[in-house]
Amino acid sequence: MTAVPQPRPAEESATTATAPVPTGTAPDPTATAQEPAADPVVTGPPARTRAAGRRSLALALLLGVAGAAVTLLAAGKTWAHGTAKYAEGSVALTVSGSEITGVPGALALVGLAALVAVFAVRGIGRSVVSGLLVLCGVGIVTAALTDGPGSALAAAATAATTLASTTVVGETSTTWPWVAAAGGALLFAAGVLAVLRGRHWPGMSNRYDRDGATGLPSRKAGRPAPDPERPEELWKALDRGEDPTGG
Repeated sequence: MTAVPQPRPAEESATTATAPVPTGTAPDPTATAQEPAADPVVTGPPARTRAAGRRSLALALLLGVAGAAVTLLAAGKTWAHGTAKYAEGSVALTVSGSEITGVPGALALVGLAALVAVFAVRGIGRSVVSGLLVLCGVGIVTAALTDGPGSALAAAATAATTLASTTVVGETSTTWPWVAAAGGALLFAAGVLAVLRGRHWPGMSNRYDRDGATGLPSRKAGRPAPDPERPEELWKALDRGEDPTGG
């Protein structure tokens, strides 16, 4: 009589299926390998931060250019009036802002240069240039409101009467010194904005950087070699004294 095989218990089958592979046994090629974890994707600043940086950049440009333009305009206007008294009569005098002090106009030009330099530098250099812009605004406000017209009117009286000792009376100031001070305040605001938000602003394009430093291909690398069979190349070979038909 033939013995009928008995089915193996489920526990024994599970134990056999999960038994460890002995040392030295080749791994099963059909086994699925565990995929490594993907590296985290590094992204740029959020879109909201970039948009805020562009807005602050546009505002700083507007404030800086407007402040420098207003200061330069005010420096050429009349800041004070007066009258020179002497024995033969009197002469009306007027002096402009540039005759009273040349500081506002000079600092306005420096401020414009600093405003451009903000985009040419990065990191600590941008912070330094932004601080210079702040100082330009402070200097314009201080010079416009503290430098009096007395010495300028006295020099104008001497030039008008050709007398060394001429009395100047009726000194009055116009509103243009305050306009110059307002221009300095605009430059100051542009500088403060550059200090606070300048790190989010873009810089100048790197298209003029050294080849290889930015990963851009050299312009000379892709230039094709001249074709010796072209007519102009044959003529150039003849001009050089070469035989273009020689093998």
